[in-house]
Amino acid sequence: MAMVGEAFLSASIEVLLDRIVSGDVLRLIKGKKLEAVLLKKLKPTLMSVKAVLDDAENKQITNPNVKSWTDELKDAVYDAEDLLDEISTEALRNKIESKYQTTAMKQVRSFFSSFNPFNDGMQSKLEDILGRLDNLLNQKQILGLKENFKGENAFQRTPATCLVDESDVCGRDDEKEEIMKLLDPQNLSENQIDVIPIVGMGGLGKTTLAQLIYNDPRVDKWFHPKAWVCVSEEFDAFKVAKTILEEIKCRCDGNQNLNQLQLKLKEQLSGKKYLIILDDSLQVPSLLGPRIVTTRDKNVAAIMRNVPTYHLDVLSADDCWKLFAKHAFDGSSPTKHPDLMEIGEAIVKRCGGLPLSAKTLRGLLRCKPDADKWNKILHSNFWDISNYASNILPALTLSYHYLPSHLKRCFAYCSIFPKDYEFKKKELIQLWMAEGLLKLSKDNGDPEELVITEKTRHLSNVQELYDVRQKFQSLPKAKGLRTFINVKSSFCLYVSNVLMHDLLMKSSLRVLSLVGYKNINELPEDIGSLKHLRNLNLSQTSIRRLPNSVCTLYNLQALTLQGCSDLVELPRDMGRLINMLYLDIGETKLTRMPEGMDFVLGDETGSSINELGKLKHLRGRLAISRLKNVVNARDAKDANLKDKVNLKELKLTWDEYDDIDDDLIHVREVLEQLEPNTNLKHLVIGSYKGTRFPEWVGHFSFSNMVSLELQDCKFCISFPPLGQLSSLKSLSISGFSGVVMVGEEFCSNREALTKPFGSLEILVFKKITGWEEWLCRSDEAFSLLQELRIKDCPKLIKSLPKHLPSLKKLAIEDCEELECFLPRAPSICSNMNDSILEQMLQHCTHLDKLTILNCSDIRSLSEDSVSITLRDLCIHRCEDFDFSKIFLYTSLESMKMDKMKCGQLESFPLGSFPMLKHVEIWRCEELKFISAALEGSHHQHLTCLDSLDIMSCQNFISFQIEDGLSVTNLTRLTLWSCESLKSLPEQMHSVFPSLEVLNIIDCPKIERVPKRVCLPN
Repeated sequence: MAMVGEAFLSASIEVLLDRIVSGDVLRLIKGKKLEAVLLKKLKPTLMSVKAVLDDAENKQITNPNVKSWTDELKDAVYDAEDLLDEISTEALRNKIESKYQTTAMKQVRSFFSSFNPFNDGMQSKLEDILGRLDNLLNQKQILGLKENFKGENAFQRTPATCLVDESDVCGRDDEKEEIMKLLDPQNLSENQIDVIPIVGMGGLGKTTLAQLIYNDPRVDKWFHPKAWVCVSEEFDAFKVAKTILEEIKCRCDGNQNLNQLQLKLKEQLSGKKYLIILDDSLQVPSLLGPRIVTTRDKNVAAIMRNVPTYHLDVLSADDCWKLFAKHAFDGSSPTKHPDLMEIGEAIVKRCGGLPLSAKTLRGLLRCKPDADKWNKILHSNFWDISNYASNILPALTLSYHYLPSHLKRCFAYCSIFPKDYEFKKKELIQLWMAEGLLKLSKDNGDPEELVITEKTRHLSNVQELYDVRQKFQSLPKAKGLRTFINVKSSFCLYVSNVLMHDLLMKSSLRVLSLVGYKNINELPEDIGSLKHLRNLNLSQTSIRRLPNSVCTLYNLQALTLQGCSDLVELPRDMGRLINMLYLDIGETKLTRMPEGMDFVLGDETGSSINELGKLKHLRGRLAISRLKNVVNARDAKDANLKDKVNLKELKLTWDEYDDIDDDLIHVREVLEQLEPNTNLKHLVIGSYKGTRFPEWVGHFSFSNMVSLELQDCKFCISFPPLGQLSSLKSLSISGFSGVVMVGEEFCSNREALTKPFGSLEILVFKKITGWEEWLCRSDEAFSLLQELRIKDCPKLIKSLPKHLPSLKKLAIEDCEELECFLPRAPSICSNMNDSILEQMLQHCTHLDKLTILNCSDIRSLSEDSVSITLRDLCIHRCEDFDFSKIFLYTSLESMKMDKMKCGQLESFPLGSFPMLKHVEIWRCEELKFISAALEGSHHQHLTCLDSLDIMSCQNFISFQIEDGLSVTNLTRLTLWSCESLKSLPEQMHSVFPSLEVLNIIDCPKIERVPKRVCLPN
């Protein structure tokens, strides 16, 4: 078992203050003078407690008396929270039950309401809670608690300055030089870099790296003035502007406002080459000129376009060890302490390359030259949990500390799960909701393996095959238990019957999970007494029916019955659960539904779809299956999905194995009437039997839709026009065997208002067995597409979108007939290397054209990777490409090379490519000669070459082809910006006998053209 320690209280108190003045509470106490007075007094009392809470949360770490005070406060606040929850629940009960009662019943109920024992209990509980809180407040002076304390002493970060002890820095030389290259004025003039974000988690050394750069002598040479500003967590534009002015030795008038400061700053910096470093910033001020920003927030980098973000990585193992060893061994060599050295290396390994962890630990261990103490640190729980008392600050703890308080409480709640437990996102969100964590916030405590005590509030149980009575014998002690969760369940688990009895006594329960207990086949009626319950999970139990008292759990948000294979019905009054957000009935025998959230449509005796119309409060997710059973399309209209504004996810499915419906019009009308509200975000349509979709599917008004799946609509003959869904990020289409061609209508069936698929990031086509052609002529479509997958489309011949500028992943499987150009995809090219290229090309057995653009990691083409059918090769801006392998491809007809390093190859042998027709060589700085053939090889006359262009090759000297080579059909020769070229071949008339056009541009050293050259024009 694992318990979570209690989180801190300030956010809980804030929520309590809100609930005191909520409408439900005020309505219930209306006319009850004493209760109103007590509640009015509770508010200032809680505010007084909150005023000293920050100081108490810090002092409890070292002061056991304050720790005891805080524990008592937790009890009182939790009891207050339960009481206000009871008041709200009672108000909700009155409201719901009044809808189901006749006038006579309401009069009887009103008569007896004054005798309601709830009212008397509320007064006594309020008096008790106020007394306890007053008693705690009377102790604040004795304990030395200060109001409105802002200290955070244990973690207060000293603002970083520009000074750094370089002798204490290890392993950041390469990183420093990479950023210095970006700052070099020559590079700045080319790239117009304004901001360089250094991004990384807390403790990586972002500030240290910025300090090293700031103090480099080259920076002083390049920039004047320069300024260092430590921004810290809260961005204060006034303070930043004032600090920059002070850093550049400019006086500030104390009466100046922000606008005046910024104008003065602009005046001081205008026309100057300056550098500003903003350390630990979450925003980027509007300044022109180079800035370095260190930040943990990746969004800071994301908002800046055309800016190189520098992602700082962890230290290498060797550098981390050097940083640790400098001080951990008190100045002596680690080899002199072999017993400590081995332990130290293990500790450094656990630091994970984080400089902050290594530096903190070395300072702690320097004073403890004892192997036992070092071992204690190595095996301490602090690696998993923050250990505040020993002042150890691993990077995770630091990052946790700077989380907003509401996220800290969510993070802390996760510690009820045992190590390595894999929870689902939706499951965790539901648990947070049940505990109020999405609105409340609390700080973290230490999860430990403890016995159950009366302070235990959150309990997770790692199941065994038989959870016997002795295992839970201490459960009655946990009087304030709020969470009971079963984890790591497997099949055929059994639990003692006593457990259910004990759990029903826990009136504060918010979360109850009994997953996997096969001997649970019913719930007692007393389940309705758990009025605070938000989340009930009975998955994989043998439950057959739920008692109707479940319908009085008015706060219930999630009910999970997945895998309850014996479940045949749900309570008739489920519609009363107006706070229900999630109902999972997968793998049950339900054929008839009450007013629930997921609908399994039955036949004549089963659920009718028009019952959905009664669920006016339907929110979250809705799945409707077996739509074949909708007899009349008007019933589908009565479901009134269009008015359910809070519905975010919708799944509509027909029976998968049905044959095509005789009445295709009816099928389409049903789907047409199930049009949801335009607030919908996620849509799945499965096994639809119509041939076309109604107009609402893909209509531009669904501007909130982010994901869409169309599954197994095998009779459809076309895709709906989905291109104008402006927020759509993920689209999956599978099982459309009737589609033959996808044309422009896929992008839009009307004049486009926006560029098609402007937000789409993931596009998947699967099992479209009749698909032959994809026409996509718009270059603006799919501008943000990152992943394209096409699988099991055996007849697809052509073609793919021509330009996908954001594409990072392209997967084409089992499309044997596909013959087309791959899309231009710069994002893929940036990650391309020799290995990936070889894997791509080995399946392209009939490749005709290959263009490699801006792929800096591609070094060469392997001998076996390129097809002998290759005719056209273009290599642009691949500066490290090994040119020598190209001579293997003698079938080339066209070759273009741009900005390449040709290695040791100073000469380009024209005679090695007998089929060449066109050659362009741009910006190949190492090229010196155009020759007949490679040294030692036999050249051939070139009868095919028609044009030869050599441009911006600064070191190109001459042609070395006057040894019998004849380029008989060359009609155009262009020499442009070849500064070293001095002369042309004397025998040009015989080497290039068909030359018609000779362009010589910006070649200053050429003095003459050979005399015998005779051009037609």
